[in-house]
Amino acid sequence: MLDVRRLQILKEFADRGTIAGTAEALGYTASAVSQQLSALEREAGTHLLDRTARSAELTDGGRLLVEHAEQILAMVEAAESVLAQRAGAVVGPVTVTAFPTAAVALAPLLAQRLRQQEGLQLVLRQSVGAAGVRQVSSAEVDIAVIDDWSGRPPDNGTGKLRHVHLLHDPLVLALPADHPLADRDRPVELHRLLKEAWIHAPRGEPSREGTDRLFASVGGAPSTAWEFQGQGTILNLVARGIGIAAVPALALAAGTSGLAFRLLPQAPARDAYAVVRATRMRRPAIELTLQALRRSAAEVQAMLDEELRGASEG
Repeated sequence: MLDVRRLQILKEFADRGTIAGTAEALGYTASAVSQQLSALEREAGTHLLDRTARSAELTDGGRLLVEHAEQILAMVEAAESVLAQRAGAVVGPVTVTAFPTAAVALAPLLAQRLRQQEGLQLVLRQSVGAAGVRQVSSAEVDIAVIDDWSGRPPDNGTGKLRHVHLLHDPLVLALPADHPLADRDRPVELHRLLKEAWIHAPRGEPSREGTDRLFASVGGAPSTAWEFQGQGTILNLVARGIGIAAVPALALAAGTSGLAFRLLPQAPARDAYAVVRATRMRRPAIELTLQALRRSAAEVQAMLDEELRGASEG
């Protein structure tokens, strides 16, 4: 009979592509991974990997077994969720990964809501781009909080992932507190600001898509643009008078000392979603964490809406 844990190792190898990468992801030694895969080959009665002195890759039989392993592991996961739901026990670690500004904004509220659950341990990490979705897909984490700039609702059909909407987050104009436009009686005309020094994220960062769309709406890019990674770094430079920036409103949660914010007309916006495997949603600990995430996000959204009303033109 095929060992479920060894099937998980095989699936991880298919995702990672190397013995070393599989070992690192699972917290094993490379030797242990190799031994477990060899044992799985004996159970399956066929070679699953073509091995050389320096590499290994799946055989046709290995690829076929990976396809079945994904289905088997999903069924086991679903069964575990049903049993956990029936038992009603909120126990075990729940690992959440979130893009940085969401992690900063949500962590205090999430911890406050979950701290009374004695059997639950929350592990909160940070990730950017598509990493969070990949980690949920491979079951490395339970929930990923991701940002999406497309404006299109995700497909929650028959796939293995589910998306739960958390909040809506538009770009706002961040200025030094002594900038003339800190006076809210003055209108914000973006095309008149293109000659100023701007600070934005490098290409490839998710928020860069939003700022590029913002500049495209006025037919050009700033004449001077500095690129820095991290919204906290960008806001710190703005507060020091180095330049101005368009940042997601969620960045306000990190503090506004030395800064002024103004609304941008027709600004691009992102949506934040919690992504979870469909087979894990019924686990009490994950279900409770999702509920806490939604309530925490609603509280943050209310704070953002209030801040944005204050940043509107007088």
